[in-house]
Amino acid sequence: MALADTERGASSCGDPCAPFSEIIELNVGGQVYVTRHKTLIAVPDSLLWNMFSKKSPKELARDSKGRFFLDRDGFLFRYILDYLRDLNLVLPDYFPEKSRLQREADFFQLRDLAKRLSPRVSKDNSISEEISQSDTEEGAQQCCSSGGIETLRTMSVSGAMRSPSIDSRKSGYITIGYRGSYTIGRDIQTDAKFRRVARITVCGKTSLAKEVFGDTLNESRDPDRPPERYTSRYYLKYNFLEQAFDKLTEVGFHMVACSSTGTCAYTSNDPNEDKIWTSYTEYVFCRE
Repeated sequence: MALADTERGASSCGDPCAPFSEIIELNVGGQVYVTRHKTLIAVPDSLLWNMFSKKSPKELARDSKGRFFLDRDGFLFRYILDYLRDLNLVLPDYFPEKSRLQREADFFQLRDLAKRLSPRVSKDNSISEEISQSDTEEGAQQCCSSGGIETLRTMSVSGAMRSPSIDSRKSGYITIGYRGSYTIGRDIQTDAKFRRVARITVCGKTSLAKEVFGDTLNESRDPDRPPERYTSRYYLKYNFLEQAFDKLTEVGFHMVACSSTGTCAYTSNDPNEDKIWTSYTEYVFCRE
Protein backbone atom coordinates (compact mmCIF):
# COMPACT_ATOMS: atom_id res chain seq x y z
CA MET A 1 0.00 0.00 0.00
CA ALA A 2 2.81 2.36 0.89
CA LEU A 3 4.64 1.49 -2.31
CA ALA A 4 1.51 2.11 -4.33
CA ASP A 5 1.11 5.53 -2.76
CA THR A 6 4.74 6.29 -3.46
CA GLU A 7 4.31 5.33 -7.08
CA ARG A 8 1.24 7.56 -7.31
CA GLY A 9 3.26 10.41 -5.81
CA ALA A 10 6.11 9.74 -8.21
CA SER A 11 3.78 9.56 -11.20
CA SER A 12 2.22 12.90 -10.29
CA CYS A 13 5.59 14.66 -10.18
CA GLY A 14 5.05 15.88 -13.72
CA ASP A 15 2.40 18.29 -12.46
CA PRO A 16 3.92 20.91 -10.12
CA CYS A 17 0.52 21.47 -8.49
CA ALA A 18 -0.17 17.77 -7.85
CA PRO A 19 -1.00 17.08 -4.19
CA PHE A 20 0.97 14.75 -1.96
CA SER A 21 -0.32 11.25 -1.34
CA GLU A 22 -1.88 10.45 2.03
CA ILE A 23 0.92 8.06 3.00
CA ILE A 24 4.46 9.38 2.56
CA GLU A 25 7.77 7.55 2.68
CA LEU A 26 10.83 9.42 3.95
CA ASN A 27 14.52 8.60 3.84
CA VAL A 28 16.13 10.51 6.70
CA GLY A 29 19.88 9.98 6.78
CA GLY A 30 19.45 6.40 5.55
CA GLN A 31 16.59 5.54 7.94
CA VAL A 32 13.23 4.90 6.27
CA TYR A 33 10.04 6.27 7.84
CA VAL A 34 6.44 5.90 6.70
CA THR A 35 3.90 8.42 7.97
CA ARG A 36 0.81 10.39 7.01
CA HIS A 37 0.93 13.66 5.15
CA LYS A 38 -1.14 15.39 7.86
CA THR A 39 1.49 14.40 10.46
CA LEU A 40 4.26 16.18 8.58
CA ILE A 41 2.23 19.42 8.39
CA ALA A 42 0.96 19.29 11.99
CA VAL A 43 3.00 22.35 13.06
CA PRO A 44 2.36 25.45 10.90
CA ASP A 45 5.39 27.40 9.68
CA SER A 46 7.76 24.52 10.49
CA LEU A 47 10.26 23.29 7.91
CA LEU A 48 8.26 20.14 7.16
CA TRP A 49 5.06 22.18 6.94
CA ASN A 50 6.65 24.42 4.31
CA MET A 51 8.07 21.45 2.41
CA PHE A 52 4.88 19.41 2.27
CA SER A 53 2.27 22.16 1.99
CA LYS A 54 3.96 25.03 0.16
CA LYS A 55 5.97 22.97 -2.32
CA SER A 56 5.04 20.29 -4.84
CA PRO A 57 6.43 16.74 -4.85
CA LYS A 58 8.50 17.62 -7.90
CA GLU A 59 10.43 20.28 -5.98
CA LEU A 60 11.60 17.98 -3.18
CA ALA A 61 14.71 15.77 -3.23
CA ARG A 62 14.21 12.01 -3.55
CA ASP A 63 16.40 8.97 -3.21
CA SER A 64 16.86 6.24 -5.84
CA LYS A 65 13.62 4.53 -4.75
CA GLY A 66 11.46 7.64 -4.97
CA ARG A 67 11.31 8.37 -1.22
CA PHE A 68 11.59 11.98 -0.08
CA PHE A 69 15.11 12.51 1.21
CA LEU A 70 16.25 14.56 4.22
CA ASP A 71 19.96 14.72 5.04
CA ARG A 72 19.54 14.73 8.83
CA ASP A 73 20.08 12.39 11.79
CA GLY A 74 17.92 9.38 10.99
CA PHE A 75 17.96 8.00 14.55
CA LEU A 76 16.79 11.23 16.21
CA PHE A 77 14.10 11.86 13.59
CA ARG A 78 11.95 9.20 15.29
CA TYR A 79 11.46 11.63 18.20
CA ILE A 80 10.68 14.50 15.81
CA LEU A 81 8.02 12.33 14.19
CA ASP A 82 6.60 11.24 17.55
CA TYR A 83 6.28 14.88 18.57
CA LEU A 84 4.45 15.75 15.35
CA ARG A 85 1.89 12.99 15.92
CA ASP A 86 0.39 14.44 19.11
CA LEU A 87 2.60 17.47 19.91
CA ASN A 88 3.82 15.78 23.06
CA LEU A 89 7.43 15.04 23.99
CA VAL A 90 8.16 11.62 25.50
CA LEU A 91 11.80 10.57 25.84
CA PRO A 92 13.40 7.45 27.37
CA ASP A 93 14.81 7.74 30.88
CA TYR A 94 18.43 8.94 31.03
CA PHE A 95 18.21 10.14 27.40
CA PRO A 96 21.76 11.32 26.52
CA GLU A 97 21.05 13.06 23.20
CA LYS A 98 18.99 16.07 24.35
CA SER A 99 21.41 18.66 22.98
CA ARG A 100 21.53 16.96 19.59
CA LEU A 101 17.75 16.55 19.54
CA GLN A 102 17.40 20.26 20.32
CA ARG A 103 19.60 21.00 17.33
CA GLU A 104 17.30 18.86 15.15
CA ALA A 105 14.26 20.67 16.56
CA ASP A 106 15.86 24.01 15.67
CA PHE A 107 16.60 22.78 12.16
CA PHE A 108 13.01 21.63 11.59
CA GLN A 109 11.83 24.97 13.05
CA LEU A 110 9.84 23.33 15.84
CA ARG A 111 10.14 26.19 18.31
CA ASP A 112 8.04 24.69 21.11
CA LEU A 113 9.98 21.42 21.01
CA ALA A 114 13.32 23.24 20.99
CA LYS A 115 12.20 25.29 23.98
CA ARG A 116 11.31 22.16 25.96
CA LEU A 117 14.72 20.66 25.21
CA SER A 118 16.75 23.76 26.08
CA PRO A 119 18.89 23.51 29.25
CA ARG A 120 17.40 25.14 32.32
CA VAL A 121 19.27 27.79 34.27
CA SER A 122 19.38 27.34 38.04
CA LYS A 123 19.31 30.15 40.63
CA ASP A 124 23.10 30.40 40.73
CA ASN A 125 23.12 30.96 36.92
CA SER A 126 24.63 27.54 36.28
CA ILE A 127 23.20 25.54 33.41
CA SER A 128 21.82 22.15 34.35
CA GLU A 129 20.79 19.52 31.87
CA GLU A 130 17.76 18.53 33.88
CA ILE A 131 15.99 19.65 37.06
CA SER A 132 14.13 16.98 39.00
CA GLN A 133 10.46 17.90 39.14
CA SER A 134 9.78 15.68 42.12
CA ASP A 135 12.53 17.36 44.16
CA THR A 136 11.16 20.81 43.26
CA GLU A 137 7.63 19.88 44.23
CA GLU A 138 8.78 18.28 47.48
CA GLY A 139 10.74 21.39 48.42
CA ALA A 140 7.75 23.61 47.66
CA GLN A 141 5.44 21.52 49.84
CA GLN A 142 7.87 21.66 52.74
CA CYS A 143 8.22 25.42 52.43
CA CYS A 144 4.43 25.81 52.50
CA SER A 145 3.97 23.58 55.55
CA SER A 146 6.67 25.24 57.69
CA GLY A 147 9.18 28.05 57.55
CA GLY A 148 12.71 29.16 58.41
CA ILE A 149 14.91 26.85 60.47
CA GLU A 150 12.13 24.27 60.86
CA THR A 151 12.01 23.85 57.08
CA LEU A 152 15.75 23.27 56.90
CA ARG A 153 15.55 20.78 59.75
CA THR A 154 12.76 18.88 58.00
CA MET A 155 14.66 18.79 54.71
CA SER A 156 17.86 17.55 56.35
CA VAL A 157 16.04 14.82 58.26
CA SER A 158 14.11 13.66 55.20
CA GLY A 159 17.35 13.69 53.20
CA ALA A 160 19.04 11.53 55.81
CA MET A 161 16.11 9.12 55.76
CA ARG A 162 16.26 8.83 51.98
CA SER A 163 20.01 8.31 51.71
CA PRO A 164 20.10 4.56 52.51
CA SER A 165 17.43 3.77 49.92
CA ILE A 166 19.24 5.82 47.28
CA ASP A 167 22.54 4.14 48.04
CA SER A 168 21.00 0.67 47.98
CA ARG A 169 19.22 1.42 44.71
CA LYS A 170 22.46 2.45 43.04
CA SER A 171 24.49 -0.51 44.19
CA GLY A 172 25.14 -3.30 41.71
CA TYR A 173 27.52 -4.85 39.21
CA ILE A 174 28.89 -3.77 35.83
CA THR A 175 30.80 -6.15 33.57
CA ILE A 176 33.29 -4.77 31.05
CA GLY A 177 34.12 -6.97 28.05
CA TYR A 178 37.32 -6.33 26.07
CA ARG A 179 38.32 -8.05 22.83
CA GLY A 180 41.57 -7.52 20.94
CA SER A 181 43.91 -9.24 18.51
CA TYR A 182 47.54 -9.08 17.53
CA THR A 183 49.91 -10.79 15.10
CA ILE A 184 53.23 -12.44 15.98
CA GLY A 185 55.69 -12.68 13.10
CA ARG A 186 57.91 -15.60 12.23
CA ASP A 187 60.97 -13.82 13.57
CA ILE A 188 60.76 -14.20 17.34
CA GLN A 189 62.73 -10.96 17.76
CA THR A 190 60.08 -8.97 15.87
CA ASP A 191 57.69 -6.95 17.97
CA ALA A 192 54.08 -8.03 17.97
CA LYS A 193 51.89 -6.15 15.48
CA PHE A 194 48.76 -5.08 17.30
CA ARG A 195 45.59 -4.77 15.32
CA ARG A 196 42.61 -2.52 15.87
CA VAL A 197 40.97 -3.21 19.21
CA ALA A 198 37.35 -4.24 18.97
CA ARG A 199 34.60 -2.61 21.02
CA ILE A 200 34.55 -2.45 24.78
CA THR A 201 31.16 -3.82 25.78
CA VAL A 202 29.18 -2.86 28.88
CA CYS A 203 26.82 -5.31 30.59
CA GLY A 204 24.64 -4.58 33.60
CA LYS A 205 21.69 -2.51 34.78
CA THR A 206 20.85 0.26 32.33
CA SER A 207 20.63 3.00 34.99
CA LEU A 208 24.10 2.14 36.36
CA ALA A 209 25.68 2.03 32.91
CA LYS A 210 24.30 5.45 31.99
CA GLU A 211 25.31 6.93 35.35
CA VAL A 212 28.92 5.80 34.96
CA PHE A 213 29.60 6.34 31.26
CA GLY A 214 27.10 9.06 30.26
CA ASP A 215 27.63 10.36 26.72
CA THR A 216 30.53 7.97 26.09
CA LEU A 217 28.04 5.08 26.13
CA ASN A 218 26.82 4.12 22.66
CA GLU A 219 23.28 2.85 23.16
CA SER A 220 22.00 3.17 19.60
CA ARG A 221 21.46 -0.60 19.44
CA ASP A 222 19.23 -0.59 22.51
CA PRO A 223 17.88 2.97 23.00
CA ASP A 224 14.61 2.37 24.84
CA ARG A 225 15.57 -0.15 27.50
CA PRO A 226 14.03 0.82 30.89
CA PRO A 227 16.56 1.99 33.52
CA GLU A 228 15.94 -0.93 35.88
CA ARG A 229 16.35 -3.58 33.17
CA TYR A 230 19.61 -5.31 32.32
CA THR A 231 21.38 -4.98 28.98
CA SER A 232 24.36 -6.50 27.21
CA ARG A 233 24.02 -4.46 24.02
CA TYR A 234 25.86 -1.29 25.07
CA TYR A 235 29.43 -0.47 24.12
CA LEU A 236 31.78 2.48 24.61
CA LYS A 237 32.68 5.10 22.03
CA TYR A 238 36.40 4.70 22.77
CA ASN A 239 38.85 1.79 22.89
CA PHE A 240 40.92 2.68 25.97
CA LEU A 241 40.32 0.13 28.69
CA GLU A 242 42.02 2.33 31.31
CA GLN A 243 39.56 5.13 30.57
CA ALA A 244 36.65 2.83 31.39
CA PHE A 245 38.36 1.75 34.62
CA ASP A 246 38.89 5.39 35.63
CA LYS A 247 35.23 6.21 35.17
CA LEU A 248 34.16 3.23 37.25
CA THR A 249 36.61 4.10 40.02
CA GLU A 250 35.47 7.73 40.15
CA VAL A 251 31.91 6.69 41.06
CA GLY A 252 32.86 4.10 43.69
CA PHE A 253 33.13 0.81 41.78
CA HIS A 254 35.97 -1.64 42.40
CA MET A 255 37.01 -4.77 40.54
CA VAL A 256 35.93 -8.05 42.13
CA ALA A 257 36.70 -10.62 39.41
CA CYS A 258 38.04 -11.09 35.90
CA SER A 259 38.40 -13.92 33.40
CA SER A 260 40.12 -14.26 30.04
CA THR A 261 40.29 -16.62 27.10
CA GLY A 262 42.22 -16.62 23.84
CA THR A 263 42.59 -18.37 20.51
CA CYS A 264 45.39 -18.66 17.98
CA ALA A 265 45.12 -19.11 14.21
CA TYR A 266 47.33 -18.73 11.13
CA THR A 267 46.70 -15.95 8.63
CA SER A 268 46.69 -18.58 5.85
CA ASN A 269 47.02 -22.32 5.38
CA ASP A 270 50.79 -21.99 5.39
CA PRO A 271 52.03 -22.79 8.94
CA ASN A 272 55.10 -20.63 8.27
CA GLU A 273 52.99 -17.50 8.05
CA ASP A 274 52.19 -15.15 10.92
CA LYS A 275 49.92 -16.19 13.75
CA ILE A 276 46.93 -14.16 14.88
CA TRP A 277 46.13 -14.21 18.58
CA THR A 278 42.66 -13.13 19.67
CA SER A 279 41.80 -12.60 23.32
CA TYR A 280 38.60 -11.80 25.17
CA THR A 281 38.58 -10.61 28.78
CA GLU A 282 35.75 -9.72 31.15
CA TYR A 283 36.19 -7.52 34.22
CA VAL A 284 33.49 -7.50 36.91
CA PHE A 285 33.08 -4.30 38.96
CA CYS A 286 30.90 -3.87 42.05
CA ARG A 287 29.60 -0.95 44.10
CA GLU A 288 28.07 -1.86 47.44
